[in-house]
Amino acid sequence: MSRIIVIGGGWAGCAASLSARQAGADVVLLERADSLLGAGQVGGIMRNNGRFTATEEMIAMGGGDLLKLTDDCARHANMEFPGHKHASLYDVAVMEPVVRRHLQEKQVEIWTVSRATKVEVSDGKIQFVELESGQRFEGDAFIDATGTMGPQGNCRKYGNGCAMCVTRCPTFGGRVSIAGRAGVQEMKAKRVDGSFGSMSGSCKLNKDSLDESIVRELEHTGVAVIPLPKQVAKKKQELLKIKSCQQYALPAFAENVVLLDTGHAKLMSPFYPLIELRNIPGLENARFEDPYSGGIGNSIRFLAMSPRNNHLKVEGVDNLFCGGEKAGMLVGITEAISTGTLAGHNAVRHALRKELFELPPSLCVGDMIAYVKEEMRTEEGMFKKFTFSGSVYFDRMKELGLYSTEVEQIQARVSETGLTDFFAKKVA
Repeated sequence: MSRIIVIGGGWAGCAASLSARQAGADVVLLERADSLLGAGQVGGIMRNNGRFTATEEMIAMGGGDLLKLTDDCARHANMEFPGHKHASLYDVAVMEPVVRRHLQEKQVEIWTVSRATKVEVSDGKIQFVELESGQRFEGDAFIDATGTMGPQGNCRKYGNGCAMCVTRCPTFGGRVSIAGRAGVQEMKAKRVDGSFGSMSGSCKLNKDSLDESIVRELEHTGVAVIPLPKQVAKKKQELLKIKSCQQYALPAFAENVVLLDTGHAKLMSPFYPLIELRNIPGLENARFEDPYSGGIGNSIRFLAMSPRNNHLKVEGVDNLFCGGEKAGMLVGITEAISTGTLAGHNAVRHALRKELFELPPSLCVGDMIAYVKEEMRTEEGMFKKFTFSGSVYFDRMKELGLYSTEVEQIQARVSETGLTDFFAKKVA
């Protein structure tokens, strides 16, 4: 039986682990922190706009277990907020244990507080990764799902300093790129001001610190929209340009404080000066939950993306694959799960010396993977962010006729490609 080593336990790493396990491999998942899901513990927005289509494609292809779990943990379903329809919001307080138990039930071997810092490469192949403790993990193929966020030095260099986010670099050590340690020349997203990376696009507020009327609205509808004075809104418009999540860089997010109920109150802004926040009616006692210094800044992302092909195999290393933000300027949980699933499956195919698989462009997941790769080869493309839920790629989905909320239509499209339950089957 082949042995796959997944480094990074965010949504992409969890999806890769599950996919490789379904394909028939023994799987070890290494996570440097003490919990899985990484920034997904701050996220929670699912099925909004084109993510609905991508979710149903992945479910139809047998790669939707984790997406179904987010449905099971949803606090709100089929709700709307500015610029986004038919969204669901999972509960960030319960999501991680649910995912962990599911992976354990599928017999994925999970190692937390296990930071891989060394990579041994021989004849163009990774032989093993080594933890800080010196313990080594050998494998037939490896998946880099370490993300692109931080570490602290990058947040100081390209942001407003360490904001004490859920990544918790001071405690568990910063992100270490496996591709980078293997000698791959990685890429950084660019900003119009000449700097690199982009800032995470939201914060969490302690719900108990908010006015009771706002809490009631959040828990009843899933969203609270609080108008700002015009002079404040004009100032906030500039802040939208630095967000990773460009699907939320809409005028409504500058003209209002937009809160979503993900268990905590998800503040749809990269950061918000605490003094200014507490001047808003109903937020006089507001307190940040993540990042703790959300009044000053947030984590910086998209600083270590790997060159890869449409199989999600990293260029320059024979047995290394990637998923999530490592695979490009892909924003969001659905995007991480989709790419992680393909990476995990192809890692097993590679280990068994089978032809690697590329998702067809007739499906939005396949089209996005190919489109982002081509965009990253251009100067202009390195300034963009891509997501099923908005901005550049959602427009493309609609233009190509890939966007649909009709489940039977999406299932039929998958069936036409012959990929129904594809990821649920072992690689023979």
